Amino acid sequence: MRARSFLTFSLFLCPAAASAGSSLVYLEAQGVGGYSCAERAAVYDSMAPAEPMQKSSAGFDLLHKFSSDSGDTGILALQGRLAYDPDAPNRLEPQLYNAYYRFKTPGAYVWAGHNRTAAGLESYFDTHGALLQSLPMYGFGFDRDWGLGASRDQSWGDAALSLTTGSGMRLRAAGGILASGRVSKGVLGRDNYTAGLYASLGKVPETSGYSLIDGRNRPYSAIGADYALLWDRWELRADLRGGGLRGARYLAGLGRLGLNLLDENRLKLEGQAVYSGVQKMEGWALAAGASYAVTADLTWRAMFEYEDAMRDRRLVTQLYYYLPI
Repeated sequence: MRARSFLTFSLFLCPAAASAGSSLVYLEAQGVGGYSCAERAAVYDSMAPAEPMQKSSAGFDLLHKFSSDSGDTGILALQGRLAYDPDAPNRLEPQLYNAYYRFKTPGAYVWAGHNRTAAGLESYFDTHGALLQSLPMYGFGFDRDWGLGASRDQSWGDAALSLTTGSGMRLRAAGGILASGRVSKGVLGRDNYTAGLYASLGKVPETSGYSLIDGRNRPYSAIGADYALLWDRWELRADLRGGGLRGARYLAGLGRLGLNLLDENRLKLEGQAVYSGVQKMEGWALAAGASYAVTADLTWRAMFEYEDAMRDRRLVTQLYYYLPI
């Protein structure tokens, strides 16, 4: 089933699922625009046009909890958008973000579908509405991927494994395979910190957003460490990984510092540095961002980013609407 048909199927599924039991359904809409010095023109995306983050779009986000007499048994997550893309047919791009079912077994939580891989900050740091992104959006790893995964919570932290196709956002691509595993000390929501070690190994096709660039599967590997800390009003996140990508060695790193201000942390200021160390293609991306909660449902964000490899200076602003219905 193609991503377009799956998105249509999901839209029809939402009302039925919502009436079946305990559900949360949100309307998601965003407007994105800015200016790129390299292109000398207005832009309507926060990163490269081929990437799924962020574009003017409208869609839904559904979480449905299944229960029995003995308690909760599973969660269905579906999140789809219709985004504006000047280069796409009809200037519209269907996007499917979350599409998985997670259920509880005696030994672990198990999921199947389109979900987070067990690697790096992206395994627990949700950036689906943010302008500042993690390493996968810079070409290192996968923010979401199709396959299977399992995780187990421990008193000292957690451990997770995933076995996916390496096709990223695409539902159908060449038959790649990617095995990933992560183990961490500390749980961010409980201990205000987490430190993880992870590794990935497999053969994956070359993709860009929802497009397949090359159907040939090539070796991919990564070994890395991530760290996140919440301290008073400050947030610190870091991720460092290295390995092989399309026949070249690489080293990539991310560091982000955030400061929460005002009542209920309505204003956040952030600075981020990303190092992309592919052989003979080294470069930095330096960014500063601000996020302000105008209301409980409406958030304004802005980002300025400098990429030295492309000699680009990009200023992007976003209005993001996330309303429970």
